[in-house]
Amino acid sequence: MQNLSSVTVFTLHGLNETASHKYIFFVFTLLVYLLMCLLNLTLIITIIIEKTLHEPMYIFLCNLCVNGLYGTAGLYPKLLADFLSDSHEISYTGCLIQTHVIYSYVLCEFTILIIMAYDRYVAICKPLQYHSIMTSLTITMFLLMSWILPFCETTFALLLTNRLPLCGSHIDKLYCENWSIVKLSCVDTTFNNIYSYILILIQLSQALFTVYSYIHIVRACAKSSEDMSKFMQTCLPHVICLINFTITMLFDIMYSRYGSRNIPQALRNFLAVEFLIIPPLLNPLIYGLKLSQIRRRVMRVFSIEVHSLK
Repeated sequence: MQNLSSVTVFTLHGLNETASHKYIFFVFTLLVYLLMCLLNLTLIITIIIEKTLHEPMYIFLCNLCVNGLYGTAGLYPKLLADFLSDSHEISYTGCLIQTHVIYSYVLCEFTILIIMAYDRYVAICKPLQYHSIMTSLTITMFLLMSWILPFCETTFALLLTNRLPLCGSHIDKLYCENWSIVKLSCVDTTFNNIYSYILILIQLSQALFTVYSYIHIVRACAKSSEDMSKFMQTCLPHVICLINFTITMLFDIMYSRYGSRNIPQALRNFLAVEFLIIPPLLNPLIYGLKLSQIRRRVMRVFSIEVHSLK
């Protein structure tokens, strides 16, 4: 990807006000990141090892955890290095790579959550047709779609950004993101803005599909207490994860486009990264605590490991 701008290095200003406490923030951030990795890896390994969990719902959950690790890898290693450095710089290419990872993570997260909603819709509303619909081929196609589409959407957005000559190199965030780069442009950014709105419309259409699915799920489950219990057991974790991710993303979008510089830097930093903190941390916890199959298998895997060490 050829850089048409004279800018070769960006300076990230998100940590400017944390210099006096940088070691405290470094330790706290490192512990949070290690906890995220531990929780997500635990679910991934458990689902892979336990053949009884090789069902569509758990395969998609495993994919969700993999995406969480992928997205956080785009932020935390660079952020931890910046805590220990006096200069918070990133190359133009590195900035685009970080932007690509974070944006594709966001789009992939939405896609996976929507696929999981469809899976629950088929399981509850069409139980007799579930295995004929959710075949191995269908699952493979869904998994490929959840990664390829976000990758292509993000790549095209960055191709539009890469063509812009820039008149600045200062980004007022902890990490690189597309809107912050576009705002530094010396020329008209209409095409970039139009494409951003197209992506927003795609996400809204996906959200409407999810709402449609859950309307039918709730109607089907409302017929009996047994079905409602099934909904609470298998669908509630997904609903919580979806609402959680949507809210955190809305905070970031509102902050990026309409945020005020009068807001304290610490609060601005949290609003900018909460979608890379809360969902990857809570998703495995919510599913691990709510789904009894996951809890039992995790305990079984760990008990096997403990006995093997003895």
